[in-house]
Amino acid sequence: MEDSIFTKIVKGEIPCHKVYEDDLVLAFLDIHPVAPGHTLVIPKKQIEFVWDLPHEDYTAVMAAVNKVALRLREVLGTKYVGERIVGVDVPHAHVQLIPFNKVAEFEASQDMDAEPDHVKLAEIAKKLAL
Repeated sequence: MEDSIFTKIVKGEIPCHKVYEDDLVLAFLDIHPVAPGHTLVIPKKQIEFVWDLPHEDYTAVMAAVNKVALRLREVLGTKYVGERIVGVDVPHAHVQLIPFNKVAEFEASQDMDAEPDHVKLAEIAKKLAL
């Protein structure tokens, strides 16, 4: 199987704005955020679907999701942190965490054509880092 973009991030071949990392999991900011702080939590193993992860990896991902979501709410001051598991855009299991106050913010579309603001992303990642 060819390495996914997320596997390349895990290997350090592509940079990311890291928020959290442990032996099994990596969490980093989405470069096309729905809202400031939009974070992707991934297992370091490339397995396409969350539901196919070995129990240890699934548990590690969900523990990291909890930790990162609480940190997002604390640092960004949003009332909610939405969680999405879609799994159609990158063949590597991932959970999206999206901080928001109003449902319209959570349901907003990503602008995949926008140039990422790496300065702003780096500032947010520094504040969120665990």
